[in-house]
Amino acid sequence: MLVPFQRKYLPFDDASSSAAIREWFNSEAGLTVVRSAVAKVESLLPNLFGYHLAIFADYIDRDLISSSRISHQIILSSEYEKDADRTLVTEHTALPLVENSIDVLILPHTLEFADDPHQLLREAERVLIGEGHILIISFNPWSLYGLWKALLGWRGGVPWRGKFISQNRIKDWLQLLGFDIESATKVGFRPPIKRPGINRRLEFLDQLGAFCWPLFGNVSILLAKKRVASITPLKASWETRRRLLGGGSVAEPTTRNHQNAERHEL
Repeated sequence: MLVPFQRKYLPFDDASSSAAIREWFNSEAGLTVVRSAVAKVESLLPNLFGYHLAIFADYIDRDLISSSRISHQIILSSEYEKDADRTLVTEHTALPLVENSIDVLILPHTLEFADDPHQLLREAERVLIGEGHILIISFNPWSLYGLWKALLGWRGGVPWRGKFISQNRIKDWLQLLGFDIESATKVGFRPPIKRPGINRRLEFLDQLGAFCWPLFGNVSILLAKKRVASITPLKASWETRRRLLGGGSVAEPTTRNHQNAERHEL
């Protein structure tokens, strides 16, 4: 069953910019980033269940969700693609999905290039069911990629033009929206080298970095669950119960009043 539409929106991203970002993710450096993320995501998705899964597939191949057991998968994109099946064209900040309808939402490198990442997370909270999961993949500013961004970001090239947001800040945003953090990891420790030969020689850095400096991985992978608000009934206090019985006084049992009346007669 298809998830019903609530709203319909037109794409907002500049086409040439999106094409450049997709091209970078298909380069040697970009594919290295994707492979690092896929290895971790494939260990998380099989444990996430439900009826409906949605993923923003602007820049990352939709094969990222091939390991999921959820059969109904919705592909979201900020651009119209002629050969894309099952794709909903939408803005990042206004998802055309009914609230409380999605079990798993995946945002692969979506926050970095969204005009308003706060609003994107608010929309994510709106469309997710209670105890639904959000999986966020993003660049870590405290990494070799963050260093490259500091050095080359002024040129406006991709992906350095994106907003690299720290994992701790994303955690804070999610917790304010009512999410519980289930796992937070960082993967990928190679510099963004475009030459395949050099990139392969530096493959050992991924294992070494995961052991020696795990906090400085290039890619942050964050899994969180939407909290369900619970209402705990409060017991009425003794004073409240006394007032409810009438003016703070408690009526005596009828049998006691009858016994007192017999004593007076005697």
